Amino acid sequence: MKLATLRSPSSRDGNLVIVSRDLRHAVRVPDIAATLQQALDDWSRTEALLRSRAEALEAGTLEDAFDFDPAAAAAPLPRAYQWCDGSAYLSHAELVRRARNAEMPQSLYHDPLIYQGGGDRMAGPRDPILIADEAWGIDLEAEIAVITDDVPMGVSADEAARHILLVTILNDVSLRNLIPSELAKGFGFFQSKPATAFAAVAVTPDELGDAWDGRKLALPLRSWVNDRWLGEPNGGHDMNFDFAALIAHAAKSRELGAGTIVGSGTVSNRDRAVGSSCLAEVRMLETIDSGKPETQFLRFGDRVKIDMTDVAGASIFGTIEQTVVRYEPAG
Repeated sequence: MKLATLRSPSSRDGNLVIVSRDLRHAVRVPDIAATLQQALDDWSRTEALLRSRAEALEAGTLEDAFDFDPAAAAAPLPRAYQWCDGSAYLSHAELVRRARNAEMPQSLYHDPLIYQGGGDRMAGPRDPILIADEAWGIDLEAEIAVITDDVPMGVSADEAARHILLVTILNDVSLRNLIPSELAKGFGFFQSKPATAFAAVAVTPDELGDAWDGRKLALPLRSWVNDRWLGEPNGGHDMNFDFAALIAHAAKSRELGAGTIVGSGTVSNRDRAVGSSCLAEVRMLETIDSGKPETQFLRFGDRVKIDMTDVAGASIFGTIEQTVVRYEPAG
């Protein structure tokens, strides 16, 4: 089952729709749940109703079905009660720390790193990357994420896996030149993490077939900048902490509410032939090879594309396509 949120002039949380597997058609379901958050809050009731409507959509028997336009989609959860992002691929963590002359803490090899991001305003798959200053070091980060139901405090990793309801992909934009001074304060990211953009569609794990093992997604996550291939690391390879481990870590001392989004961090493989999911990795590899980076961070007008396809080559979540745009204050 594939779910999305269409923008609505009357609600910041948009309108929930079911999307066909080929991403071509959709149907609104206000009689089941007005928003995705409402559906997640009452998943024990809404799941079966949504699945039944999804089957009817696939069968072509719904008169109120319409063409699905990803440009009209918001993030699946335009406002998330909780957005926490991990650093599950240590090959990425090692490189970016080398880039800022920082040590790799030994604790990261056995204890996941997670930061709490801003969930008040998520960007949709076609929204611009709004940044005020190019000098901040604008970078994409292609990631995978899961969305949970209510997770109890102290949940084990095995139990945590059963709380994963939906899977999607995202672009967790980073401002690389703001990160070092923020982290030096010892209090984490804030200004260096602008709005995160999500694919139009979040899917139930059964849509992913054998690529989903209940804890991670073993498919290539592909990225391009200005139509130039950046990389396609496999989400199931070199994931030191799977989603179950990340959820258990996040829930060690708190309950997680339904609709919590948990990100993987930048997908990264140790096989460098598959490329990278962010420019910081590219720059660090260039520095290792030649002593200095050649690739520039994103500039105004640059275009970013992120997608994941199934084994038949069909997009699973819809493509994230964004342009970097200078932010101009209103008025």
